[in-house]
Amino acid sequence: MSEIRKNFGSDNVSPACAEIMAALMEANRGAVPSYGADGWTTALEAELRRVFEHGELVMFPVATGTAANALALSALVPPFGAVYCDEAAHIHNDECGAPEFYTSGAKLLTLPSENGKLSAPALEAHVAAGRTLGVHKSRPYALSLTQATEWGTVYAVDEIRALAACAHRLGLATHMDGARFANALVHLGCTPAEMTWKAGIDVLCFGATKNGALAAEAVIFFQPRMAEEFARRRKRAGQLWSKARFLSAQITAFLADDLWLRNARAANAAATRLADGLTRLPGARLLQPVQANELFALLPEAVAARLEAAGFGFYRWYMPGMAPTPEGMVPVRMVTAWDVRPEDVDALLAAAGG
Repeated sequence: MSEIRKNFGSDNVSPACAEIMAALMEANRGAVPSYGADGWTTALEAELRRVFEHGELVMFPVATGTAANALALSALVPPFGAVYCDEAAHIHNDECGAPEFYTSGAKLLTLPSENGKLSAPALEAHVAAGRTLGVHKSRPYALSLTQATEWGTVYAVDEIRALAACAHRLGLATHMDGARFANALVHLGCTPAEMTWKAGIDVLCFGATKNGALAAEAVIFFQPRMAEEFARRRKRAGQLWSKARFLSAQITAFLADDLWLRNARAANAAATRLADGLTRLPGARLLQPVQANELFALLPEAVAARLEAAGFGFYRWYMPGMAPTPEGMVPVRMVTAWDVRPEDVDALLAAAGG
């Protein structure tokens, strides 16, 4: 039996899955056109058009989620503009100013929430209030949603549709950070089209790295006019790979035979198993419902310390807007991935229970 996995700090700690590594080896043959003129990239765009039921979408592979988000927003927002997002959003807290840098100075305007999900009424109220200040306030140009959210919660399709309709009515483009897109999708049981352009999303950052790829994301424009000059933005940012086939081959393999959905289901199931076990511990409780592959919980300090002493990796976690932590309790984040097995979860639970 292979070694028990002890690192539950992130889905980024997992290896690339075998199918994607095999696809890279297959792509590693011969001399082919560079900078995206290869057959893998052409085939990937066709496959994404099929998967998303959208014959006119355009896509651009990049290597990281931060690059995908920052460059996507740079195509939507001018330097004097603003992006609305949740206060816990990755673009605000975890991208080291990349969205501001690549937009040449656009401002991120954050809204509070209890679960990582924005609401249409709150968005409309904040935009209206800001407009009373005229030229003194950065003009909103885009709304950014994270699916699944930084709290591990998932927007329902109707919630996305309401937010997108509100944003468009206010003149805002809509961007979706889909680093854990597949995890949200399998939770909802809908189609990729229903969770994106059919609900009003203009641009999607389609994540693969957290779900089994080596390093690959795709910026997908459902409104091709919004992608004007994006190819040059990508080049300027150092994200146009000369050997682009190695990005495209990863995502093509990711989509083949529903690998991306199988991986996401496995990760989500592991998170549910972990949540069920932890909530049986005296005093432990979830901070949010587990809807994807992230778990946020309050654990007794003694339990957290016991897990750390046993070598299990996770984060003691503090999110914007969190309520004060009760004495003797510690908030934690644990993340499961495509390769987490039931026995890995059970070993953590056994250590937690002492």
